[in-house]
Amino acid sequence: MADTVFQRVSELLGHKSIPHDVLRHAPVFTSEEAAAIRGTPLASGAKALICKADDRFLLIVLPADRKLASKLVRKAAGAKSLRFASRDEVEQLTGLAPGSIPPFGSLFNLPTWCDERLCEQPRINFNAGDHAISISMACTDYLTAEQPTLGVYAE
Repeated sequence: MADTVFQRVSELLGHKSIPHDVLRHAPVFTSEEAAAIRGTPLASGAKALICKADDRFLLIVLPADRKLASKLVRKAAGAKSLRFASRDEVEQLTGLAPGSIPPFGSLFNLPTWCDERLCEQPRINFNAGDHAISISMACTDYLTAEQPTLGVYAE
């Protein structure tokens, strides 16, 4: 039986000896619901979006209180077009439903781009492959574990 995405995130963090906390909770489907149930600021949520820039997919991580800045991402990617991946594409690429994707594109062979303002938060929080499981960890540890391309991708 294949490991769940939660198990894969846990193994990645464990292999790199990165401390993190796991919170199991009622299923949440919006960033606002997640922040409320976790008791954390909305800005500390690491919202993972899968987008298609021209013919390639990217996983873009934003603070949950911000929106994707399409023009900035297109410019950074050198792409003419940018769109959100469809639900089917997300499920095909990750095996997950939108909203449960952790901010680790490396788990799905996707490049990870992270808005640098996420790291204004000492700790980040995210769904870990399940709408009812969250992980909390230091943002600096996230950067060490994933090594995303940092930039300004949100407004």
